[in-house]
Amino acid sequence: MKLTVGGSLKTVFRPWVEGLENVPAEGSAILASNHLSFSDSFFLPAVLDRKITFIAKAEYFTSPGVKGRLTAAFFKGVGQLPVDRSGGRGAGEAAIRSGISVLERGELFGIYPEGTRSPDGRLYRGKPGGLARVALATGAPVVPVAMIDTEKIQPPGKAVPKLMRPGIRIGEPLDFSRYQGLEGDRFILRSVTDEVMYEIMKLSGQEYVDIYATAAKRQIADAAKKRAELEKARKADGQGPVDRPGPADEGGTTDRSVPG
Repeated sequence: MKLTVGGSLKTVFRPWVEGLENVPAEGSAILASNHLSFSDSFFLPAVLDRKITFIAKAEYFTSPGVKGRLTAAFFKGVGQLPVDRSGGRGAGEAAIRSGISVLERGELFGIYPEGTRSPDGRLYRGKPGGLARVALATGAPVVPVAMIDTEKIQPPGKAVPKLMRPGIRIGEPLDFSRYQGLEGDRFILRSVTDEVMYEIMKLSGQEYVDIYATAAKRQIADAAKKRAELEKARKADGQGPVDRPGPADEGGTTDRSVPG
């Protein structure tokens, strides 16, 4: 990946990087990043000398057809770990065990605490189960990472990527060894996660929204459905289209409270 895809990404898009020295040259560490684009899992490994293992949704490994087989081969080739996200708590436990296994080998483990891509470029509340439990179970340092502008390169629905320079800003490692052994305490898990999200927010400059991204996506989808129904009704009555709301009106996700 580094010699082929990674080299091409660096040549074509020329990503800029700050704080590269904060990634340990050896030994285990968790890279916790915001998540703006599918390409995040390619740009970050491309600029590092070391291999990063991310968890990837199982659909990337099981999709049918030629494209599905090629996608599965690629993800297996770069060492990504498939996790079935439809299995509730069992899926979460599998992700945690996978992360612990990677770190026990002295490698880098990449994780997106938001749990899914941001629907609108803002930073959402981190999920405490995966990141914090893996960090406390292993004692590995957590390196906060901010991906910058990756969502602008290839927005949803765009087949041809836009040629522009994305950025990667890497913060100083966070040590949570003081909490080691307390991975069963939900208040500690929440505190650790919020501390990491606060550092990511400072690095990225994103607006913080104190709800989960999955909930925001549901709210946005519901709002879009209601608009479509209203537009259909107005059209039937011979009225004009409904004004499209801005991000602040999409499902009420306007809480700008900082984490912690």
